Amino acid sequence: MMLPHLATRLYNTPLLIQRSKLDAILTVLGDRVGWNGPQALVPTPVTRALPDALPGPSTALRTGIALIPVYGSLVRRGLGVDAASGLTAYSDIAGQIEAALADPRIEGILLDVDSPGGEAGGVFELGERIRLADAVKPVWALASDSAFSAAYAIACGASRLIVSRTGGVGSIGVIALHVDQSLRDAQDGYRFTAIYAGERKNDFSPHAPLTDAAAGRLQVEVDRLYGLFVGHVAAMRSLSEDAVRATQAGLFFGPEAVEAGLADAEGSLDSALIEFTDYLATKRALTRSSAALISTSHVPCLEKPQMNTPEILDATDIAQEPDDQAKETPEPPDQPVQPVETPEPSEADKVQAAVSQIKAEALAIAELCHLAGQPQRIAGFLAEGISSDQVRQRLLAIRAESPEIASRIHPDAQSQTTSPESGPLMKAVRRMIGQ
Repeated sequence: MMLPHLATRLYNTPLLIQRSKLDAILTVLGDRVGWNGPQALVPTPVTRALPDALPGPSTALRTGIALIPVYGSLVRRGLGVDAASGLTAYSDIAGQIEAALADPRIEGILLDVDSPGGEAGGVFELGERIRLADAVKPVWALASDSAFSAAYAIACGASRLIVSRTGGVGSIGVIALHVDQSLRDAQDGYRFTAIYAGERKNDFSPHAPLTDAAAGRLQVEVDRLYGLFVGHVAAMRSLSEDAVRATQAGLFFGPEAVEAGLADAEGSLDSALIEFTDYLATKRALTRSSAALISTSHVPCLEKPQMNTPEILDATDIAQEPDDQAKETPEPPDQPVQPVETPEPSEADKVQAAVSQIKAEALAIAELCHLAGQPQRIAGFLAEGISSDQVRQRLLAIRAESPEIASRIHPDAQSQTTSPESGPLMKAVRRMIGQ
């Protein structure tokens, strides 16, 4: 089956795709896109079988996480050949995200990314759409095993990006190819003559060499898209544009990706799901705790401040003053002294003060649980809406009731204990309160 429409999406147009994958596509498609050039020794790419658009009800109810696949070569729109060619459309990914946002069973979205990239058109809009979705429900991404070029533009839109030990990210660059088959045409006895109006109408024809002017115009578009790509990654990953350009479209794997700031952590699909589940559980508990504290807690900083007004003496007070003070009559001021009043805080200030106290309490509770060796109790304490002082008393009582555990603690245990910062629940609490 001839697929000439695919040729228009491969040649003479800038692509956000890994170069080796592009070569593989051209080799596999060959004469199916109207070009039976030399068959390079490139293995046929292996892609995962595409799962259903959304996880089934049992999966959604059990984990509350929608696992959305981003596999294979990426295109703006599907053309009815996705299953045969391993294509994934940006529109399909966006549709799955919207469905997950609308599904009340879904609390978080995990993008499972294994793609070399694809078309430039529509990818930055999808990345920005993912970041907006993250404000409604948390969106994380896992690069397993590759999130290159356009796939990375999508993955970096997530608020947390995890890469597998053998996985890679990057290829932050743009590439465009032109095929000049005029010599083959001559060998086959063909000579194409184009009759056209408009100087640029015949640019990028495969039946003629690429002119310098056409090459210059294509380079301008490649540079423009590269600037958009760099700016997109810099904004999503909180990096400088110079740092992104310094990657030189290279590939970064495992710990190297984390060190370069292109990923947040290493992990597998299983560990990512566990961490995400813990994060969502802590988020639920913190939400319930916030509501409880706002409705029941006594927040001193929200009390109406006392007005600072100068003391005013009446006539009887003046008459009772000592003679030496009575003789000293102060000169009247040029203008009457006005009482200085502290403005009452606005409703927005009150809410902000309450939120700040709630965050501080949540962090204090998490730190107490870690120091007591009871991190699994963080979510429960937050859900109860109790104060950090109450948590401290509970933990002391638990410790008093468990002498056999305390007797096994090594004298140097405190120096050997992992820092609370390394615990996943502690990290979740800090991410949610913005620290």
